[in-house]
Amino acid sequence: MTTRTFKSLAFTLVGGLALALSACSGDAATDNAADQGTAATEPAAGRTAEDTADSGTGEAASSAEERVLTDSMGHEVTIPAEPKAIIASYLEDPLVALGVKPVAQWMIGTDMLQAYLQDSLSGIPGIPSDLPLEVTASYAPDLILMDSAELVAGDKYKQYSAIAPTYVVGNAQNNDWRQELLTIGEVLGKPEDAQRVLDEYEAKAADAKSKLGAATKGANKAAALWVTEKDVYVVNMNLSSGDVIYNDLGMAVPDLVKQSSEAGEANWSSLSLELLAGLDADYVFLVNASGKDKEQVLADPVWQNIPAVKAGQVYEFGRDSSWLYTGAVANSRMIDDVLRSVTGAE
Repeated sequence: MTTRTFKSLAFTLVGGLALALSACSGDAATDNAADQGTAATEPAAGRTAEDTADSGTGEAASSAEERVLTDSMGHEVTIPAEPKAIIASYLEDPLVALGVKPVAQWMIGTDMLQAYLQDSLSGIPGIPSDLPLEVTASYAPDLILMDSAELVAGDKYKQYSAIAPTYVVGNAQNNDWRQELLTIGEVLGKPEDAQRVLDEYEAKAADAKSKLGAATKGANKAAALWVTEKDVYVVNMNLSSGDVIYNDLGMAVPDLVKQSSEAGEANWSSLSLELLAGLDADYVFLVNASGKDKEQVLADPVWQNIPAVKAGQVYEFGRDSSWLYTGAVANSRMIDDVLRSVTGAE
């Protein structure tokens, strides 16, 4: 999973700066904070010990003793026996999958949260995505999980580790979400839970793949497109929702998606209108952040020759969906979306 591309993109959309998609950025969110719920940048006043415990790991960790683990950067990190106040910015998906509530959650701007997780994280205050040291310290965390080495560049690791034990989960541009889940499960003393979540996901994906194969009968070229007010982006065939629809669900990759994926490492790559018009997809999964409804978007002549548009097989998802994210929770919901769209099954 890559987390930096989407973070950077979401931040520039909120700030009104120039739009930029970089290979070393992350997965996704949305470009309109209004639909993401509200959050505070400071911890809730008067937080009780019971509240803190409820924001920790939920169930007791499998070990009642501190452990020393080596993170992806080679740091030896002393992990508390039962961490109760975790900050794991943009790693909330694996936390939720493991039944863990952080003490604060990833936020862009003043209120843009990962909307698809809010049924599990409602009431958890937001913390700016760049994790300002003073704000981070104000939550009195007993464990900090970082999703990449980028967040602790320079002397930042030393500064964060002075606040709480700090464990860097991955150091690649595109960390694999499965390995992240297993690593976090190990760190939190929940390795069996992490493996169970992964096994359940793989079984669900395999079952969905079989059902989709029967429903599409070979005419199954698909594309995930993200439409903003001014631009159209196509997902990389091996990243984000592309990893789900192609690698997990076995849908076929259109030539345009192959070419775009080979040309760069970003999760989402912008498409010219000329290229979009030549998209050979039987199904389009449309993440609509354009401010227009689907009919208005598709009314533009550039869409009219796309097979999915002609067949009425364009399926729309909003800013509160999980299509711009990655993880066991996000991907499982995408599978539900694809099955519901293509087969009509609930």
